[in-house]
Amino acid sequence: MSAAANAPVLSLRGVRYRWPGAPHDVIALDELLVAPGERLLLRGGSGCGKSTLLSLAAGVLLAQSGEVALLGQDWRALRAGRRDRRRSDHIGYVFQQFNLVPYLSVLDNVLLPCRFSALRAQRAGARPAEEATRLLQALQLDDGLLGRPAQQLSVGQQQRVAAARALLGRPEVVIADEPTSALDEDRRDAFMRLLLRECEAAGSALLFVSHDARLASHFPRVIDLPVLNRAAQLAEA
Repeated sequence: MSAAANAPVLSLRGVRYRWPGAPHDVIALDELLVAPGERLLLRGGSGCGKSTLLSLAAGVLLAQSGEVALLGQDWRALRAGRRDRRRSDHIGYVFQQFNLVPYLSVLDNVLLPCRFSALRAQRAGARPAEEATRLLQALQLDDGLLGRPAQQLSVGQQQRVAAARALLGRPEVVIADEPTSALDEDRRDAFMRLLLRECEAAGSALLFVSHDARLASHFPRVIDLPVLNRAAQLAEA
């Protein structure tokens, strides 16, 4: 296997981040590597830097020092427009509040990555709408909902639409920020099984953050973020 095939899809080394005007770092970690196709849970409670770390990983925020690289490319070496394009091409994001466009239909919400990324559109195949429909079916969303505006869906239905949108076009990395926080136990576990199955089918690495320790059984690798993030340790001291 080539060195490129063994290279991490996401790497953070010597990363420090401090909010403007803040007296202390909110992120201070030495190394975090995510391998191609890996399933990784970052676990931790409020205030340990979970959402900030995801924003750094996705190039939404830029570290003041250290390296955060997606597919070997440091985010800080790119201008804002190129960061946006690279994020659209290679990262699917499942937000905690899902961030669906409320007036667009379910199908049009899932197809949004193809509007912003020619690479994702190409990977989705000659008929992206068919692939979007397949993903929604795989995530157990009823076909009768495809034309319905997203704002008319239940929380569990919106969650599945957000996951299908993140997976469309087989991004190298799927980032999930507490997407199960509003679900009961049965719905949470069913969603996790579906999400993990589809990430595996797409060959996408999954970087998932949550405060919920019960999710650990779904992941072969679990990291407690307060242990990894030395800034959180200092804040608790």
